[in-house]
Amino acid sequence: MTDEVWKRDEIQSPCIKICVVHPEARICTGCYRSIDEIRDWSKMTNGQRAEIMTELPDRASRLVKRRGGRSARLKRR
Repeated sequence: MTDEVWKRDEIQSPCIKICVVHPEARICTGCYRSIDEIRDWSKMTNGQRAEIMTELPDRASRLVKRRGGRSARLKRR
């Protein structure tokens, strides 16, 4: 008996288990998906998932990187 349930041909989630939504960009800082994309991922077709996957690398630039936080500000004084 073959177990076809575990051999599905679908695009896996890009989640890396760093689930923090950037407050301004409104995307996850781990996988770069929007909240809606994360919520709907399991319902999407492979085509929809593939389209999102191609967009993810470009989304990283939308996140503003902190440059040292409080300690960096104190050093500038």
